[in-house]
Amino acid sequence: MWFAVLLGSAGCYALKLAGLSVPRELLANRRVRRIAELLPIALLATLVAVQTLTSGTRISVDARLAGVVAALAAVLVRAPFLVVVAAAVATTALVRLVH
Repeated sequence: MWFAVLLGSAGCYALKLAGLSVPRELLANRRVRRIAELLPIALLATLVAVQTLTSGTRISVDARLAGVVAALAAVLVRAPFLVVVAAAVATTALVRLVH
């Protein structure tokens, strides 16, 4: 197991080093800069979708989806972050209680 941890750490370090080695001219390109700005958003959205809609290897629609929808509604009305989290938690808990 420690070998896997060390190998993963070395891989992360190598990836970070590769990112720092990219020439400035390439990063100055408008298209590359736009992709670099949007990539974290796409990765986070994918992570949320996977964690919300899957259970093991199966697609599962349950109370988690209701919580995400409540959080989205709170974000759309520009609620503070703690209110967004509280709305998601309360909605998920209520759906689980009722179901």
